[in-house]
Amino acid sequence: MSPDLSFAGAAALFAMGLLAGAVSAVAGGASFFTFPVLILSGLPPLAANATNFIALIPSNIAALPAYRTELRQIGRGLWAPLVLGALGGTAGAVLLTVMGAGAFETAVPWLLMSATALFALAPSMRRLALRFLKPRPGGRWIAAAGLFLMSIYGGYFGAGLGQIVLAALVLVGYGDFLQANALKNAVIGTLSLAAAGVYVLGGAVSWPHAAVIAAGASLGGYLGGTASRSLPQGLLRAAVIAMGAAMTLRAFWGGL
Repeated sequence: MSPDLSFAGAAALFAMGLLAGAVSAVAGGASFFTFPVLILSGLPPLAANATNFIALIPSNIAALPAYRTELRQIGRGLWAPLVLGALGGTAGAVLLTVMGAGAFETAVPWLLMSATALFALAPSMRRLALRFLKPRPGGRWIAAAGLFLMSIYGGYFGAGLGQIVLAALVLVGYGDFLQANALKNAVIGTLSLAAAGVYVLGGAVSWPHAAVIAAGASLGGYLGGTASRSLPQGLLRAAVIAMGAAMTLRAFWGGL
């Protein structure tokens, strides 16, 4: 165990990872729990962000086997979004590394506010898209550009990304929710791996912190997925939004 991480600190990280994994399996938004607790554990914001990417990769990828059927249905259409996700995730991580800690710390309150708002609005965006919008000529190019830009955001910060990507996929024509969710998980897993590679090479990751949260989030994701039919999704989403709002207020008025 790293001397920078006490037993009590590790227990707190594991517990929050467990909670984040369980909530995320049902409602999404794991980073709203894990990023703040990494900050509170003493990591600088940039290191907390990089460590958070590494910590959540196992739980992101663990969701893919459940969507084997939907991924096969998408077929060759899967490859372009994966490539765009990898390129965007790499670009976002490089951007964060080049701009440095000062710029990231300045941006964090705004990033948290935007991510919380988008997470809260995403279900309404999906419903409106399904009700009123139809695929249009040239929509694939618009979708590709949007996905690339969202992947850059994902590689740079990433909180709330799952809901943002899911809403965007519905907006560009993925009316089948299960297929959209499968593609969302695949894209996020790919861009997370790409961004993580940049952060690892840059030496920004605290491995003890990442390992403890990864263990908790993986177990929580399994337990949450098993109990997903009985857990109140609306209440869990409200908890994620409340956590995001609290962290946004703290970042604006109290600092990180």
